Amino acid sequence: MILKIFLLCLLAVGQSVAGEVVLPEISARLVKTPITQGDFQQQKHLKVLKKPLISTGAFTYHQSKGVIWKTLTPVASILLVNETKLLTGQGEQAVPAAFGKVFKAMLGGDLAELTNGFTITGTDQKTAWQLELTPKDEMLKKIILTMVLSGDTELRSLEIREAGGNLTHITFDRIIHPEQLTSEQEADFERLSP
Repeated sequence: MILKIFLLCLLAVGQSVAGEVVLPEISARLVKTPITQGDFQQQKHLKVLKKPLISTGAFTYHQSKGVIWKTLTPVASILLVNETKLLTGQGEQAVPAAFGKVFKAMLGGDLAELTNGFTITGTDQKTAWQLELTPKDEMLKKIILTMVLSGDTELRSLEIREAGGNLTHITFDRIIHPEQLTSEQEADFERLSP
């Protein structure tokens, strides 16, 4: 599901930039290193189900190599993405260059990139911040009402409110910034190489 949302966000990338007062202050507080990794829990609330669908996993963001998004439960799967390719268990797809910008903005702490496709309002308090993103693109508005990002020195949660009434909530924890990738992570990124 996270893949679908990121792909939809591509429709919004590349539009006119809106000036936002709160973004520079929040961006200044965010940790920015070449590698960010951690765990995630995703809850998907569907209107047709009483209980949310819950998945857990781990992610690795590398500034120049891309993102590894591994779902561990309930079904193991992997999504590998860089600026030109997307690789899943179903195969490889070409990716528009802007796709990598969405990941970089959310996982790499480059929030200013989000102003290209979203109107942003937010609050910045001493220990926490929150941004509400409303799509500028009319087609994207039919799918996503808002996205709410919140955190401290890291992105800690992402909530996606869909126009159809569904809601996805992703929390990020155990975030670290290692100096280098593990051999397993290097091998995963190698799969994205030409």
